[in-house]
Amino acid sequence: MEHGQEHITVVDENGNEQLFEVLFTFESADFGKSYVLYFPVGAEEDEEGEIEIHASSFTENPESEDTTVGGGELRPVETDEEWDMIEEMLNTFLDEEEENEEL
Repeated sequence: MEHGQEHITVVDENGNEQLFEVLFTFESADFGKSYVLYFPVGAEEDEEGEIEIHASSFTENPESEDTTVGGGELRPVETDEEWDMIEEMLNTFLDEEEENEEL
């Protein structure tokens, strides 16, 4: 699992670009895919102190010299099983972050 201060630009169906911060990336041997969790740069927490987090699978572009997620293509998560696995990974990540903050 990797995380850091990386950014990606996502183009929506209307051609609008939005900048997102990458929360973390990971690979799943079970699904044979790489995944990225990300949120809008400058996102405000809601009343419950939460930020909407997006998840996608991604493929790296071998033509690109950029080895980050930004050098590849985002794809939608396809199955409920994938969503369950992503949710489990996110909960583990957030638990580890909370433990690190307590130290």
